[in-house]
Amino acid sequence: MATIRVYLADDHPIVRDGIRKLLESSVGIEVIGEAEDGVTAYVEVIEKMPDVLLLDMELPGIHGVDLTKKLVEEKVKVKILALSSYADREFISEMLSLGASGYLIKDEVPKNIADAIRGVSRGEQGWVSREVAAILSQLAMDNPADHDLTDREFEVLSHVVKGKTNREIAYDLDISEKTVEKHLNNIFEKLDVRSRVEAAVLAVQLGLFE
Repeated sequence: MATIRVYLADDHPIVRDGIRKLLESSVGIEVIGEAEDGVTAYVEVIEKMPDVLLLDMELPGIHGVDLTKKLVEEKVKVKILALSSYADREFISEMLSLGASGYLIKDEVPKNIADAIRGVSRGEQGWVSREVAAILSQLAMDNPADHDLTDREFEVLSHVVKGKTNREIAYDLDISEKTVEKHLNNIFEKLDVRSRVEAAVLAVQLGLFE
């Protein structure tokens, strides 16, 4: 199994040092670089092309959300795991809608960060801390939506929960990728979400799947 190359961006030296030591003791994970500000992180992520970027939301220079937007717009192939000291609804929603693979609260990081890194490196999405999951569940309660999915939309959503790509879903269900996209748009509207990650997490929170 190939080593997962991780880049760590956090402006707190003690936090950064703790996460690095934790990852260095994890099998199959290598920290290839660090940054304490968004500008350095942006430049080095493009240069070093890590598999996973652990990204603090409150970076000086370029904010975590803005850095994510830049990487997404430039189609940089890196999986992003957001790190934050607190569960901010706006940050959570925006980061997941931009395509971040997960959102972890720093206090909970030691418990699952290695598993989260391995998961997102495999293409899995929706890696969130328990506190974030609770926020997403509350958002669903605060913003009730019509969850009356069609049988086909339910099938598509079940594949999204499993972390499958549009191409894989199209193949499994014997439909075109354009049809998958159409179903996803309907699902997003009915669940009142903006991304497949939010849809997957919300589906589990609502008990639509075991």
